[in-house]
Amino acid sequence: MMQQPSPSKQTERTSLRYVVEEKRTVQAPKQAIHSEFLRTGRIDRNRPNWSIEEKRYLTYEEVAARTGRVLTVAGEKTHQRLNSFHKSIQFPKVIFHRTLNGTPHLGYCHVTAAKTKFAEYDEVKWAFYIANFFAEIAADELQFENINMRAERMYFAVAVQKDMEAKKLAIDTKVRGNGILFRTQDPKEALKNVLMLGAKHETLRKIIRAL
Repeated sequence: MMQQPSPSKQTERTSLRYVVEEKRTVQAPKQAIHSEFLRTGRIDRNRPNWSIEEKRYLTYEEVAARTGRVLTVAGEKTHQRLNSFHKSIQFPKVIFHRTLNGTPHLGYCHVTAAKTKFAEYDEVKWAFYIANFFAEIAADELQFENINMRAERMYFAVAVQKDMEAKKLAIDTKVRGNGILFRTQDPKEALKNVLMLGAKHETLRKIIRAL
C-alpha cells in the first residue's frame, strides 16, 4: 500500500473550512381556510411545503468521507470499463482510496495492479490510480507536488516494488528513472494505456492503438 502524501506538502488543516448547503423543509404560511374557499371554491388539504437553503460547516471527516465515496465510484466504473473491453484482458479489482493530509477534498483511488512486459523491461509490476486533481508525482514515494485543483481528473500508472525495510510498496524508480508509466488528464488515453499494459498479443495491441 502506498504511503499517503506528506503533510508538509499540503495545505495546513486549520486554513480551510468546508460549507455545505442543505435544504430544510419549512411549512408554507397558512392561509385562512374560509378565504381559500371563497377564492378558489375548494379547500386544498395537501398544500405543498416549500424549502429554503441553510448552510453549515462540514468536518474534515465528513469531507474526506464524501471525497472517498466519489473516488470509489469513479474507480469501480473505470475498472468495469477496462474489463469489458475484451475477455482476454482482465484486471484484478483492487479499489481503495486515500485523501490528502490537510485537504480532504483532494484524493486518489487505486483501481488495479498487475505485472507485464513494458518497453525494454521483461517484467514490471505496476498500479493504476485516479486522482481528482492534476499534479507532479514525486519520485520514490507517492507524493504530489504543484497540485492543480482546476483539473477534474488525473489518471496515472506507476511501477511498484516492495520496500523490504519499510515493509510497503514504493515506486520503482529503476523504470524510466522515475517509475511513472503514464500520467494524463484524458480518460480515453488512460484507458488505452492500461489496456496496452494488459494486452498479451500484438493483434490486440493494434486494435487498442486504433481506438
